[in-house]
Amino acid sequence: MVAESPSSISQSASPRWTFLTNHSHVLILLSQNSAMVLREVAIHVGITERAVQRIIAELEEAGILERERIGRQNTYRINANQHLRHPIESHRTIADLLNLGTQD
Repeated sequence: MVAESPSSISQSASPRWTFLTNHSHVLILLSQNSAMVLREVAIHVGITERAVQRIIAELEEAGILERERIGRQNTYRINANQHLRHPIESHRTIADLLNLGTQD
C-alpha cells in the first residue's frame, strides 16, 4: 500500500471517516514537527485552526502535551509514556500511537 502525503490527501476528496481521531492526527503531526504552527496543523488535519486550539487545550489538560513558548513561537513536548485513555486500548501508550504515523 502506498501512503499519500498530507498535501495530496487535502487536495483529493476527503474521506467520510477515518480510523484515527483529529486528536491523534494533531499529536502525530506535532511529534514530527514540535514547532509546527497551528494553522499548518489545521490544514494538514483538515479542520479549523480553532478546532486545533481546542484539541491542544484538551491534550494539555490531560497531561499528554506540554507547551513551551520560545519567543513568538510555541513548541510542544509530548508525554509519550502515558497510556491511551479508552479501556480497549489502555494497554498501549501514546508512543505506540505515534509509531503509527511514522513512515518506514
